[in-house]
Amino acid sequence: MGRAALEQQFDELLAANGPGLARLAASFTDTPSERDDLLQEIALAVWRALASFRGECSARTFLYRIAHNRAIAYLARNRPRFPEASGEIDAPDPAPNPELGLAREQAAERLRRAVHCLPLIYRQVITLTLEGMGYAEIGEVLGISESNVGARLSRARQLLRAAMEEQK
Repeated sequence: MGRAALEQQFDELLAANGPGLARLAASFTDTPSERDDLLQEIALAVWRALASFRGECSARTFLYRIAHNRAIAYLARNRPRFPEASGEIDAPDPAPNPELGLAREQAAERLRRAVHCLPLIYRQVITLTLEGMGYAEIGEVLGISESNVGARLSRARQLLRAAMEEQK
């Protein structure tokens, strides 16, 4: 594949999956600037790996596998730090009612904080589920079986419900 074709494929992948990658990065970072740094790392890793993509899985799975690996590496480099509730969610609110918009923003922030406090193995499956991935695709991204995805997701939902109740 030529450089122009690689550039086009790279641009299309990032354009189609950019918001999801940003949400994934936000679930592994504490601040918008850290999220942006992680997104740059992900983009660079995707660019470096794209030429070796053999099409054995979907391009989306390939992309999220790279993003997941970069996020894990990011966490390993920044392990001593603890999460704080200081991030932003880039979800535009089309609602004309300011009170409803504020309530949605607060609920989204509560969810983001609760997800961010989950142990890593549960945060991973919840984040990928919120991106609309099925068990098989999540299993490919994380390198685990579909039944393991189901078990982790079930436990993650329990922990998430408990965390959301604590925040009320």
